Amino acid sequence: MARAAFPRGNIYVQMRDVLGAIYDDASFASLFPNRGQPAEAPWRLALVTVMQFAEGLPDRQAAEAVRARIDWKYALGLELDDPGFDFSVLSEFRGRLVEGSAEGLLLDALLSVCKARGYLKARGRQRTDSTHVLGALRMLNRLERVAETVRCSLNAIAAVAPDWLKQKAPEEWFERYSRRVEEYRLPRGEQARQEYAVQVGKDGMKLLDALWGPTAPPDLRGLEAVEILRRVWISQYVVIEDELRLRDAKEMAPAADHLESPYETEARYGAKGGMSWIGYKAHVTETCDDDLPHLLTQVHTTIATEADIEQLEAIQKGLAQMELLPAQHLVDGGYIRGRNLVSSEREHGIDLVGPIYEDRQWQAKAKQGYDVARFQVDWEHKVVACPQEKQSAKWREMETGRGKTMINAVFSADDCVSCQVRALCTRAKGRPRSLTLQPRAEHEAIQKARERQHTEEFTTGYGKRAGIEGTISQGVRALGLRRTRYRGLDKAHLQHVATATAINLGRIADWLSGVPPARTRVSHFAALALN
Repeated sequence: MARAAFPRGNIYVQMRDVLGAIYDDASFASLFPNRGQPAEAPWRLALVTVMQFAEGLPDRQAAEAVRARIDWKYALGLELDDPGFDFSVLSEFRGRLVEGSAEGLLLDALLSVCKARGYLKARGRQRTDSTHVLGALRMLNRLERVAETVRCSLNAIAAVAPDWLKQKAPEEWFERYSRRVEEYRLPRGEQARQEYAVQVGKDGMKLLDALWGPTAPPDLRGLEAVEILRRVWISQYVVIEDELRLRDAKEMAPAADHLESPYETEARYGAKGGMSWIGYKAHVTETCDDDLPHLLTQVHTTIATEADIEQLEAIQKGLAQMELLPAQHLVDGGYIRGRNLVSSEREHGIDLVGPIYEDRQWQAKAKQGYDVARFQVDWEHKVVACPQEKQSAKWREMETGRGKTMINAVFSADDCVSCQVRALCTRAKGRPRSLTLQPRAEHEAIQKARERQHTEEFTTGYGKRAGIEGTISQGVRALGLRRTRYRGLDKAHLQHVATATAINLGRIADWLSGVPPARTRVSHFAALALN
């Protein structure tokens, strides 16, 4: 009946025929208790979760699709008269995945099936890029944030100890915090707003004092909302000479430590390329071999403030755990630095390819001065020779604040001051030339990468990286990759893993059906330049 209903084929029917069930119950056994009432088959719930994300369905509609659609029943191995299950089972299953840190099973199981069928090539070529992800929260200004934090704490305490709170809460608190705090209800004028901020601060301090008082139930201090109130008050307020006030901007902690909402504590303010947002980042990695389907092999989710350059190690370790390390890894300049070039080669045997930053010293920019590349470094004897064959007089290793060692090589003043080509080397008046070098492995890796990126071979090969932009666009436009459905980093990661798995299912179906990847769209006006 399924084949008769879909004479031209169907992604789920084809998936079941070619890939089988994909998941098995044993993989999820640790997430369920050994005793209790029977549960829905975990392998089916996993598959429904992926199919749900593939079509952007909420839980109710996904459960209805299990009951009503022939293609879904075929993929799940259900009889046509099977009544399905209650929609709440899907939320419970996602909760088990997050609690057991098992969300990666959704993608890993599919990749294992693909490896067994030859859809993934060992030590091929892969590419990685990141995109911003908007958190599931209401944007709050500073006054809204502090007032809403008090309200969140009061609601949490009222649910646990209503009698105690009713005795401690002044009458004006009910007027001030009973409704959601919104900008149009806040005072107008700078002076009035400052007074409101101080009043909210005093209310929060009074509540915290009461919670740590002798009559407060001890379990209230362990509430998450109370801990959030304490953290926000430390970051937002300061007491000077017994006067409470909001902190100035210069007194604020870094953005990575700011809580943007009491209801979404892991979303952070991020900025990149002239754009800012509050939420997370998703780092997407996929294969890009010409003779095989381009499959997503990993999705790495971080808070918005984490720099791309710090994520490469975790991405490659994740690929190593799945035995999916590439021979060549294409990334943009945000992931490239000397340490990453060295660790990729030494630890994983990966050729990391991407545009590394150019030498920013004026000698290199002028293209006629003596930049760092013109100096010969004798690492064994700790000596640097300049283009005029003069040797450095000092070699000093320095520890930076980030736990990294840098090398400072200084030449003799006698050699430099009287040098006839001094104008090509340094502009310092009366002082000799000095160089700041990274450790040997990183220094040599950077110089080698700079030489390679000016070759035709690099330009041709690196062009493959651009394809990851299309993958991110597919995830954003078709599957909602850039907006989180849930609150919290772990749940956002679950969404990204399920989205990546759904993309893979579609790509495998297209590849088996001979459907070529879509070409990059060109606007009508831009097309005129190509004619």
